[in-house]
Amino acid sequence: MAALFGARVRKLRTAAGLTQAELGDRTHVVSTRITQIERASGAKPTLELARALDAVLGADDLLVDLWPYVYREAFPDWSRKFMEYSARAVVIRQYAAHVVPGLLQTEDYARAVLSLDALLDGEEQLEERVTARMGRQERLSSPGRPELCVILDEAVLRRPIGGHAVMRKQLARLLDAATERHIAVQALPFDQGGHEAMGGSLTILTLSDGSEVAYTEGSDYGQLIEEPANVSRYKVIYDRLRAAALPPVMSIDMIRSTMEGNYRGSNLPSRSERRRLAQEQLQQSGGGRLRGGGRRVPRGRRPGP
Repeated sequence: MAALFGARVRKLRTAAGLTQAELGDRTHVVSTRITQIERASGAKPTLELARALDAVLGADDLLVDLWPYVYREAFPDWSRKFMEYSARAVVIRQYAAHVVPGLLQTEDYARAVLSLDALLDGEEQLEERVTARMGRQERLSSPGRPELCVILDEAVLRRPIGGHAVMRKQLARLLDAATERHIAVQALPFDQGGHEAMGGSLTILTLSDGSEVAYTEGSDYGQLIEEPANVSRYKVIYDRLRAAALPPVMSIDMIRSTMEGNYRGSNLPSRSERRRLAQEQLQQSGGGRLRGGGRRVPRGRRPGP
């Protein structure tokens, strides 16, 4: 992608009748930086530079649109591969242990999370990462949008990342997301105790051909699992987490109560009471499965995982 980006810059520059030095002057970088970009050598172009090149060369946002793909190449191979799978997944199942998953983050919350990276190289890099993360959320509103099933550990809801105002808006975003037909949100309360995924987050992706991959992530590592037998093990772990989590309607109540500041873990119903309520939901739906906002999902409609 860096080579493609560079080729487009060179073609546009030539068409505009500009030398590398002249383009560098107009975008406020040295001519050698333009040479590096066109040859796909050296550091990747920043989003700010991509915007400047777009404006000077009249590229109609072509270079800005290409930039996220160039940006991905700065990540390790396994991380890029996971991003590629995510972009093609028809079903995304996630367990989040510490923070709200990127696909459901508000911009302010994303900025607060990304700013915690000890290796962050300044404000410009932070804004690039925020832009890239927000861009990936466009999939949720696209015609080929995936089914998204998210389990949030109670810690995700209780930790006010970015401050209480930022967190309140983030919780409101989760409530809005839970009303979407293609999104299911569940909360896993503390009183469920320990479980097999406590070390970090877990994502399982289902692709259009029916194949599946899993991805586990901690604070400073990530692992992509593609071997079917190993993926099956993580699917079992995810299913256990989902069984232990609150049903969608009760999860929404927990999120809303947390947002309003009056949630207390002691107010949670017992496990047997949860099972009874979950069974009532199934019966009320005529055998169909209730989704996040309490709507019925007909038997003929393909349920999320």
